[in-house]
Amino acid sequence: MGVEIKGSRVSAEEFADMEHFVREYLAASVESEDDGGRMRWYPWHSAEYRFNHILNVVEIAETIAAKEGADTDVVRVSALFHDVSKLEAEQDVHAEEGARVARQYLETHGDYPESFVAEVCSAIEDHSFQGPVTDLSLETQCLIEADLLDKVGANGTTLMILRMGYEARTHMDTAEMVQRVLERGREHASRVESDAAESIAHERIKRVKWFREWLEDEVREMSHDREFDEI
Repeated sequence: MGVEIKGSRVSAEEFADMEHFVREYLAASVESEDDGGRMRWYPWHSAEYRFNHILNVVEIAETIAAKEGADTDVVRVSALFHDVSKLEAEQDVHAEEGARVARQYLETHGDYPESFVAEVCSAIEDHSFQGPVTDLSLETQCLIEADLLDKVGANGTTLMILRMGYEARTHMDTAEMVQRVLERGREHASRVESDAAESIAHERIKRVKWFREWLEDEVREMSHDREFDEI
């Protein structure tokens, strides 16, 4: 067991090793499925998308943690492992499975204090919590808010447009699909509580609104029914 040192850090090299492990774990999860894996026909259920999502969440979570005074080490490590089991476990247990994988990794790679491992695993276990984020630790709150925000904005819009192709929709349906992103963005934004997360949500929702307005300006027969609420 490591020495209990408050504020212990995870080195850049150690974090890079963790990233490599998570990437390989996701790839192995897909390869182990004979039929291509659970819902793998959508690109966002691929190992490549899932790992990119994880890196996005790490970046957003670190930004929120730094501004809100959370333990950045706990936040970034828990963000890195939060969806490690997403492609092999059912949705309702992927958080617990992710925490199990993270604990096994941290206990066998390095000499991390038990308190640090416990905080990381707790954040991972609770990242799918649907109640008020303020009921949880600040570190878990940062992770949940980052996970929500990655689905908002330009990234969420792009994913929805990709989905249109899989549903054989035409570009004339784009306004409807982007409206879904906007509505989901507002829903996610209503859950975040920290000032840092609210600021990010505000900017990302604005980008979605601008995108739909640009579409309506450039596609003549697209509906001009703009029912945007003020942010």
